[in-house]
Amino acid sequence: MPYDLRPAQPRTLLLANARIVLETETMTGSLLVRDGRIAAIDSGPAVPAGAEDCEGDFLAPGLVELHTDNLERHLEPRPGVRWPEAAAILAHDAELAGTGITTVFDALRIGSLVAGGKAGFRRYARPLASEILRLHASGTLRIRHRLHLRAEICSETLAEEIAEFSPADRVGIVSLMDHTPGQRQFTDISRLRAYATGHRGMTEAEFQAHVASLRALSARNGARHEAAAVAGARRLGATLASHDDATEAQVAASAAHGARIAEFPTTFEAAAACRARGIAVMMGAPNLIRGGSHAGNVSAAALAEAGLLDILSSDYAPASLLAGAVRLGTLTGDMAAGIARVTAAPARAAGLPDRGRIAPGLRADLLRFRLAHGHPVPRGVWVGGARVA
Repeated sequence: MPYDLRPAQPRTLLLANARIVLETETMTGSLLVRDGRIAAIDSGPAVPAGAEDCEGDFLAPGLVELHTDNLERHLEPRPGVRWPEAAAILAHDAELAGTGITTVFDALRIGSLVAGGKAGFRRYARPLASEILRLHASGTLRIRHRLHLRAEICSETLAEEIAEFSPADRVGIVSLMDHTPGQRQFTDISRLRAYATGHRGMTEAEFQAHVASLRALSARNGARHEAAAVAGARRLGATLASHDDATEAQVAASAAHGARIAEFPTTFEAAAACRARGIAVMMGAPNLIRGGSHAGNVSAAALAEAGLLDILSSDYAPASLLAGAVRLGTLTGDMAAGIARVTAAPARAAGLPDRGRIAPGLRADLLRFRLAHGHPVPRGVWVGGARVA
């Protein structure tokens, strides 16, 4: 759906004198867009009359983001401050467009703790999803939005919440997330303690009670919720993803469920097991940019060096997606391979063959950028051939 809050734009667009980033190589040339699709690619630095001179900048496919929590930051800009949903979505959409992201899977948690207080997580996914879909259908948003349901296994309401969604809701990904204390991301309980006491203000006694409650909840609902999430993904026609796999056994279980993407495996062992089973490994670009995981898990750089990194996600920092891809491209001397991890690879994993690559007939979702002191600077973003940033 085109972004329509601007003057009508031409049906043809010619971008010339660009370093065009194809899936396996980079070439100097020009790109013709007609009626929102890539019509032709020509080689050479010439700038024909009427063309936009890209001045030797990179011209890449628009970035495809599979997992971002960025919308939540706009919804709650300060602890306890709830921002209006439409305003938050519009700000999130504009921020992503400005970083070169042209397709996003907005990650919404389903599965809540309704008790409230410091230990509670309220239900919010269904009404927020409806507002995203309303704004998208009206042509108000700049980029293409789909939904990613983060299915929290250790919760009270997962089965009821996923039942609220239908195949018409543009749900592209369902991820199995289990934050039961003592496993996966929280194998080391001290990390959960730091979060609960530092971010949620729990006392030690409150934290211990919280841990006991979550473990009991997992024992009561875990198997039922996992089955509901897997069945829900099939019903919705969504790609299934695992989350924070740490062991070969967990990867085997994810594969048995039909997972095609592994979000942020926490160990080298798990990432290698994913590769052996044909599951695409996705790591956080902030992990790569910072030089390691903030939670002490395996580093994205180590997986990349071992050939075990397929996809990057910006997670909580939208600008990190392009920066991470460029970092990989610079380190390896292969910019096309770095960019593919945030374009072709995520599009393929999510079942979107019409984007993520520069080739005739595909959607003209494009990003122009240059490097300044090694850092990527977006200089133009187009969605369906229409400029949005």
